Amino acid sequence: MTGMSSFLESVLDPYYIQVLILLGIYIIAALGLNLITGVTGMFSFGHAAYFAVGAYGAAILTVKYGVPFSAALITGGVLAALAGVVIGFPALRLTGDYLGIVTLGFGEIIRVIFLNLKITGGAMGLAGIARDTSIAIVYILVLVTIYVMYTLQNSRFGRALVAIREDDIAAESMGINISAYKIKAFAIGCFFAGIAGGLYAHLLQYINPNDFGFAKSFEFLCFVVLGGLGSIPGVILGTAVLTLAPEFLRSLSDYRMLIYGALMMAMMIFRPNGLLGGVDLRRLIFKNKYEKQAGRGTAAGG
Repeated sequence: MTGMSSFLESVLDPYYIQVLILLGIYIIAALGLNLITGVTGMFSFGHAAYFAVGAYGAAILTVKYGVPFSAALITGGVLAALAGVVIGFPALRLTGDYLGIVTLGFGEIIRVIFLNLKITGGAMGLAGIARDTSIAIVYILVLVTIYVMYTLQNSRFGRALVAIREDDIAAESMGINISAYKIKAFAIGCFFAGIAGGLYAHLLQYINPNDFGFAKSFEFLCFVVLGGLGSIPGVILGTAVLTLAPEFLRSLSDYRMLIYGALMMAMMIFRPNGLLGGVDLRRLIFKNKYEKQAGRGTAAGG
């Protein structure tokens, strides 16, 4: 992994490498939110809080206690998952906008707590974090996250989550323990947010509670909604578009954010379900295979 990172650093500009690393980190966090919001249908407006728990958890362990980076990263993810479970038990009895408001409030509580804790550096933030995050590590974890999410969505567990999203009353009548499944989905999604947060902290080497406010949560939500709720390729595409577009438009200076906003509006008007929302990529890729199977079925029926 070190050799791969060194090769890329010798070929690409350091600035572009940092942008690509941030893209990978945001993909991991957005895929976690997609499991919660896109697959299970739970509105979460506080995803940045779990991102922050992972960032501070991993950073404090490496800076204050000398814990190895890999162990600190996993611990940060576990702490974020535990935070998700803690908020999940009382909050997941709510649905829709009410759940969104509770998660938003929780996100602000976490930010204020970090602002007032001595171990986190308070309002001054936490500095002196080692730069252990590399492009190779990030994209290996991106592939692992994609594999885990794809496996989950195509398992019995994932189908139960989709059933809850479509009609929780019908799902419960079929014997699905709605509360248990929701809490598990929340914990898994928060775990990946925590992993992404730990990578983020060890990339920037300095974190501040104000970096994890509502704006960051809204950014993650935009990644998921723009790409298409429940679509793994869509979330990846949405994250890439919204992360890289400001960089491509940077040369336009004052008009950059205006064009960025106009693009967002246009996409939402012409693709209200997201870029890949409702698109079955497997059916598109293996179109000939599906057509042959349909033809054989028709011939057999005739």
